[in-house]
Amino acid sequence: MSDDNIKRVTPPDAARVLADDPAAVLIDVRSKVEYDYVGHPVGAANVMWKDYPGWQENPAFVDEVRALLAANGGDQPARPILAICRSGARSLAAAKALAAAGYTNLYNVEEGFEGDKDGAGHRRTTTGWIAHGLAWEQT
Repeated sequence: MSDDNIKRVTPPDAARVLADDPAAVLIDVRSKVEYDYVGHPVGAANVMWKDYPGWQENPAFVDEVRALLAANGGDQPARPILAICRSGARSLAAAKALAAAGYTNLYNVEEGFEGDKDGAGHRRTTTGWIAHGLAWEQT
């Protein structure tokens, strides 16, 4: 599926969308372990796209997103949904699945939560939600 209709945003742009639109929802598509122990943006809901160790796609992903939206303000196809993962790849795949299911107002947080590796091989230093100084927490 094409990702032409999925808006690509940086973490600061994503934070602005969330601040400006109370209906917008941020979905962290990483595994539960990553979400809990690595940390996540404040206010993000966790609906796993793939899980360790086999990294198989969650066959119930779209249904779990529908349930999350229905329980939190309603499951409307045009509701703004922002997807985030570690670096932006899994979240793009998850957004494509949501687009295929009929959702029309989708965003991929391109740099993700931890961002790309720097010259020393470390994340969190040059790109990503954390590197931009945005609010995050650990469970």
